[in-house]
Amino acid sequence: MLSRLIIFLRACWLPSSDRYVHSGSEAAGRQDGLLWYKDTGQHMNGEFSMAVVQANNLLEDQSQIESGPLSTLDSGPYGTFVGIYDGHGGPETSRYVNDHLFQHLKRFTSEQQSMSVDVIRKAYQATEEGFLSLVTKQWPMKPQIAAVGSCCLVAVICGGILYIANLGDSRAVLGRLVKATGEVLAIQLSSEHNVAIESVRQEMHSLHPDDSQIVVLKHNVWRVKGLIQISRSIGDVYLKKAEFNRAPLYAKFRLREPFKRPILSSEPSISVHELQPHDQFLIFASDGLWEHLSNQEAVDIVQNHPRNGIARRLIKAALQEAAKKREMRYSDLKKIDRGVRRHFHDDITVAVVFLDANLVSRASTVKGPSVSVRGGGIHLPAKTLVPCATPMELNST
Repeated sequence: MLSRLIIFLRACWLPSSDRYVHSGSEAAGRQDGLLWYKDTGQHMNGEFSMAVVQANNLLEDQSQIESGPLSTLDSGPYGTFVGIYDGHGGPETSRYVNDHLFQHLKRFTSEQQSMSVDVIRKAYQATEEGFLSLVTKQWPMKPQIAAVGSCCLVAVICGGILYIANLGDSRAVLGRLVKATGEVLAIQLSSEHNVAIESVRQEMHSLHPDDSQIVVLKHNVWRVKGLIQISRSIGDVYLKKAEFNRAPLYAKFRLREPFKRPILSSEPSISVHELQPHDQFLIFASDGLWEHLSNQEAVDIVQNHPRNGIARRLIKAALQEAAKKREMRYSDLKKIDRGVRRHFHDDITVAVVFLDANLVSRASTVKGPSVSVRGGGIHLPAKTLVPCATPMELNST
């Protein structure tokens, strides 16, 4: 008993960067302090690298790469699915999306026996409806769940076609080789739904012509109803259904005037791209990365460094920029623990997916290696107040 107490006390006094170190298995990724990473893996169309750094007390970013069958049928189709889910207000929505969206996609792909824009749209809709159902059930005991939501960026590579679907402000960027010059150009593939962008503000005004306060500049930041920066999401039910915008929801989330139609949308922007032999790689990341790196800076880093550990390298570059903006050393930033760390940067999730032209062009009926990886983090109970690990948590994922 005494030895367990000593281990517990040691854990409390460990420097924050050492407190959660556990290597884990290579297949599932590794944890190093607040950083989770899987330096390299093989998907059906090439290699991939993933990394997540936690800033919030509870990790709000969730992510996954699924490669192999995209339906429940033996006949396929086969391909690669990437999901980046940047939560806000808590981790509940992003975790729900991580558990359900891909399963819905497989179900609708099986019904239609092919991949399509319609399949992806239906998977988003089913996920939104499922989360609304969960909020309805939990509202009497946990009303604040109505103010939890998530951005939702999805990519599907299937039969040489790339589908990109997005809600919110995570981003997908393609690195494309220009043969004449040897340069690799950054091409943004996703549409973003953040009211910092003027066209998104105009869209909100045209959708709500009777509400002059639909978008408000608050503390120098544009926000929908003065509350949230994104205009589309999964969840955020308090801005979609008026019956959840009332007490006992916290007053700061409640609007003075009742609304008759949803303020936020869950309709994804979806684009379809035929992959070309000179398309080198794709970078998927939550907005925490793009706050500190431009599209071209991220593409240059990927192009000019080894593939192994490249997602981790992108996160390091973003954190170095975050430290520089606060006039501090990167080594000192890394010592700051979760929770307090959020004052310096957001949770950041990055997935880099390399495209092997020979594998990308294969028919969607060709089977390849099956892979299922989820981005990690320090998962502690929701009621944890002090960032101090118990002996058992020191070895948990």
